[in-house]
Amino acid sequence: MNAGGDWVLPESYETDAGTVRWARSGRTGPPVVLVHGTPYSSYLWRDIAPALARTRTVYVFDHLGYGRSDKYEGQDLTLAAQAGRFARLLEHWGLDEPSVVAGDIGGAIVLRAHLLEHARYRDLTIFDAVGGGSWERGLFRLMREHPDVFAALPGYAHEALVAAHLRNASHRGLRPEVLDAYLAPWRGPEGQAAYYRQYRQLTEADTRPYEELLGSITVPVRLLWGRQDRILPPEYGTWLHDRIPHSTLDWIDDAGHLLQEDAPARLTAHLLG
Repeated sequence: MNAGGDWVLPESYETDAGTVRWARSGRTGPPVVLVHGTPYSSYLWRDIAPALARTRTVYVFDHLGYGRSDKYEGQDLTLAAQAGRFARLLEHWGLDEPSVVAGDIGGAIVLRAHLLEHARYRDLTIFDAVGGGSWERGLFRLMREHPDVFAALPGYAHEALVAAHLRNASHRGLRPEVLDAYLAPWRGPEGQAAYYRQYRQLTEADTRPYEELLGSITVPVRLLWGRQDRILPPEYGTWLHDRIPHSTLDWIDDAGHLLQEDAPARLTAHLLG
C-alpha cells in the first residue's frame, strides 16, 4: 500500500473461491487488522493504516468479491463464508490474538469469526457496523429483493445509483477522486454483475446464529458511531452496546457511516489511544 499514491495490495492468499489481495505495513509493534465493509475495499484505510503503522504492524485486505480480490460468478460471498475465510486468513498470517478494527458488514464478519469460528482477538473496535437484529433496510433491502432488476440496469443508471449510495454514506461528502476510486471496481458489465452478486448474498440469517453469544465476549470491545449515519443510524450502535455488557460506546459528531472519510483524525486518535 502507498498512502501517497496508488493503493497497492502486493500479497495474495488463495481461498476456496479465489484470490484475496492483502498488504502489510509497519513490521514492528503488535498487529492490528483493518476490515472493510460493502461496497468498499481496503482503500478505505489509506489514511488510517500509515498512521497506525508508526507503532503497529498493520494488515489490510480486500474481501473476496471486492476491490482487487477475485470477483466472479459462483462465489460464496455470504457473511458466513467471509467469516470463515477471515479466520483462516488470520491463521495464514500467523496472528494468534491481533487487534481487529471493522466497520459496516466487516463488523458482522469479525463477530461471527470470533464467536462461531473461534478466531481469537486481543481487542475489538467496531464502528457503524452490521452487528445483528433487523439490518436489512433501505436500498440494500430493495437490491436483495430484486437483484435481477438492478443487474439489468443500463450501465449509466447503475453507475449513478452506486455513486448516490456511496455519497449517502458520507456526512461531509466525498472528493471526486475518492468517489471515483470506490466506483472503479463496480464499473462495466463485470463490475455491475459483481456489485449485485455480493449484495444479494448478505442476509440477517448469517448474523442471527451469534446474537445470543454477544454477551459472552470477554475481550475489550470499543464501539464508535457517527451520529449522522444514515445507513446504520445510531440505534444500531446502542443495540450492540446493550448486548456486549463491558463494551464502551463513543459518538462521533458531524460524521456519517464512513468514519474513515468523515473523521479520519478522530478515528485514528481512538485507535492509537
